[in-house]
Amino acid sequence: MQPSDETAQRSGQQGYYGVARVAAGEAPPEPQHQPARPSPTSRQQAQVDHVLQSFGKGVGCGPENWRETGVDYLYREQRILVRDEYLDQVLALLPGSAVEGSLIHGVTRVALAQDMASALTQVRNQCGAGVATPDHLVSIAGGEAGFCPATEPDPVAAWAMPDPMATTDHSAGEGIRVVVVDTGLDLRAVAAHTWLAGVEGDADPAIGAGVLGPYAGHGTFIAGVVRCLAPRAEVIVRNVFHTGGATFESDLVEALDRVLHDDSPDVISMSAGARTFDPTGLLSLNVFHETRLRHHKGVVLVAAAGNDSSRRPFWPAAAGWTVSVGALSTNWRTRADFSNFGGWVDVYAPGEGLVNAFPAGTYAYHEPPARPDAHFTGMARWSGTSFSTPVMAGLIAARMSRTGENGRDAAAALLAEARTTVLPGVGAAIFPGDRR
Repeated sequence: MQPSDETAQRSGQQGYYGVARVAAGEAPPEPQHQPARPSPTSRQQAQVDHVLQSFGKGVGCGPENWRETGVDYLYREQRILVRDEYLDQVLALLPGSAVEGSLIHGVTRVALAQDMASALTQVRNQCGAGVATPDHLVSIAGGEAGFCPATEPDPVAAWAMPDPMATTDHSAGEGIRVVVVDTGLDLRAVAAHTWLAGVEGDADPAIGAGVLGPYAGHGTFIAGVVRCLAPRAEVIVRNVFHTGGATFESDLVEALDRVLHDDSPDVISMSAGARTFDPTGLLSLNVFHETRLRHHKGVVLVAAAGNDSSRRPFWPAAAGWTVSVGALSTNWRTRADFSNFGGWVDVYAPGEGLVNAFPAGTYAYHEPPARPDAHFTGMARWSGTSFSTPVMAGLIAARMSRTGENGRDAAAALLAEARTTVLPGVGAAIFPGDRR
């Protein structure tokens, strides 16, 4: 694939999304060396360890008694996010605290002069819920702290066919733009797989010369799923979750705002989320919807429901303004045992044992149980609501090109169709192709 003029112009420069863009054929940056650490005893511990190690100082664990109850969410230490209309009141309640910066219109990040938990409790007691929250860490990883892939990837033969298979409707998605907000793109995979031809985006920094870091290829795999269901869609993969597969909420909302401005998407696919301090969810993303997204007519955000096998809300998927996607098991008749569920999940799509494009190289498994390194030759099998999400995003794009509907209308029509094929004990379900 030849990069666009814009991609070529930015190639080798520090891009909007925190990494250098690279033109086709250029080697992506080497992943950072990860020092050895004690073997973790659980997937959650491994995932949290990786995030904390990647970010270094400045990340806190919540709730306050997390050592007894387990980590429920991660956040930027000594920072909170505040709704602008309450900013003066909050600053008056918290002497010594100061404005650090405005994110988007409607929300400001504040540096605290006191303990964060007590500050937030004071604000909630005086001003109510949803006024101020931590600057949560939002991640594409898995586990109870609000992460996304249910498994680590497994290699399959380089000649393996994608699953779900590519649609026979070769015009599906024509004229529709899908932006995948994720870890970035492997341009070598784009050149190697016909269904990825023309996909563009930011380099995935976890892909080195023959070495694959944790969560490498996540965005590439997702782009492949979208393209199998909407082969004519324009697909752009943004590297937003570039540090340990995670980013702070405040950085995410600024990246989403840039996506709206720079990329003019019809569909945004985001396989990431978080548990939160406050039951109202991710404050800055709620404000993003109120002040930005809802004013972009027809743009729909499709979000992963998460992999805790829990009915507890996972954000932003649990927000009423997203299309939240849970995962079906390999038989497409039952809910995958890892998938979150509940009334806040809009639809379930295949998400267990999917096969698609993956970078070539050696991958060191870092979650228990311990197993030898694996060599990938361009394809992988992977499970998670991370991958049921692009199934829905691709189906939305395909319907848009077929009917002329915008993203929100196409999503609503597909959800209505899914409710006619409710699976007992699961809910509304949607299937690509003829396999039902």
